[in-house]
Amino acid sequence: MKNNIREFIRRGFISCGFGPMVLAVLYLILKKQGLVETLSVNEVCTGIFSLSALAFVAGGMNVVYRIERLPLMVAILIHGVVLYICYFVTYLMNGWLEWGTDPIIVFTFIFVVGYLMIWMSIYLVTKRHTEKVNEVLYRNQETSDDQ
Repeated sequence: MKNNIREFIRRGFISCGFGPMVLAVLYLILKKQGLVETLSVNEVCTGIFSLSALAFVAGGMNVVYRIERLPLMVAILIHGVVLYICYFVTYLMNGWLEWGTDPIIVFTFIFVVGYLMIWMSIYLVTKRHTEKVNEVLYRNQETSDDQ
């Protein structure tokens, strides 16, 4: 358990530096779209701190997959729920999401679809890789059986 906490913190610190970079790109996109002209010191600081914290948690949460006694689907569920809550709170804190039923439903739908798409692509890549490895092992076994 101690190693998992240590690894969470290590991964979190590695990832948290990306938060402000993501924020800068986001603000540049909003500026190009004409949605943001100027930002207050409070908006910038809140954005930097909240995205650094979000990146810290998102980077650290991958430790959940290292816990061997945790079934994969439970680990995915824990990972997804924690990330959803962190993104939701971050978006609300920064004023990127309005408080209301419709915006929250849209946000939730987009998050779930995006999360599922990412996991589907990870699953397909892993499955393809596993099939290739199994094929090579099968051929090697046939070759050694023939000798």
